[in-house]
Amino acid sequence: MTCDEASVLLHALVDGELDAGHAREVEAHIASCPRCAAELAAARELQRSLRGHNLSFTAPPSLRGSIDRAVPSPAMTSRRSVLKGFAAGSIVSAAAAASVAFVVVRSDRDGNILGEAVSAHLRSLQADHLTDVLSSNQHTVKPWFNGRIDLAPPVIDLTAQGFTLIGGRLDFIDGKPVAAIVYRRRVHVINLFVMQGMGQALPAPRLQVIQGFNILRWTDQGFNLLAVSDLAQDELEEFQSKFDAAAKAARAS
Repeated sequence: MTCDEASVLLHALVDGELDAGHAREVEAHIASCPRCAAELAAARELQRSLRGHNLSFTAPPSLRGSIDRAVPSPAMTSRRSVLKGFAAGSIVSAAAAASVAFVVVRSDRDGNILGEAVSAHLRSLQADHLTDVLSSNQHTVKPWFNGRIDLAPPVIDLTAQGFTLIGGRLDFIDGKPVAAIVYRRRVHVINLFVMQGMGQALPAPRLQVIQGFNILRWTDQGFNLLAVSDLAQDELEEFQSKFDAAAKAARAS
């Protein structure tokens, strides 16, 4: 790990936001790098200083009374009725509430996965760690993942279709190892993350934009595939279409 990469992840380490794999990498680098060790010490000292001061503000009890007096009595009656309705909810309403909670939790998890995928894409560009195995040969890239991850990701050479296979690397999303297969289209990098059991199964490819990056995700043969790039949306959709067609042809041969 380089100093630039450690610097990107250092504050996440202090805040306890890194997965175990990346935390070990940062700590191993810091152990042998005085510069990054000093930066980590300064970040932790700042964190301790902030915790040592009472920066929160507790509203006085009189504020609630002021708000209640400012609310018209019909609205207060309506609010109390709503609260009573919740308290006396039937089995049907409880089931509905549970369903809503499940959807919200799953939506939050999907959002976290997408956010972490964008972060992994950015780290690969900023920290000069685009690949662990640098090769345009799919028969070199695919075997490299053996023993490093509990799946055999589909590695497809799309160079002839305008998407050059660069290589692959091991990354982490949602605290789990995933395969990252890297392609290039002109000056644009595409990180294709391949995982299992993360994110919802999709009946059709879904395109989203997060932090200015286009994300196209789909499911195939039990895999969750998620492509991240600053490539134009139509070209990213072209990549997905050609990848799927080539993968199906490879399975049929």
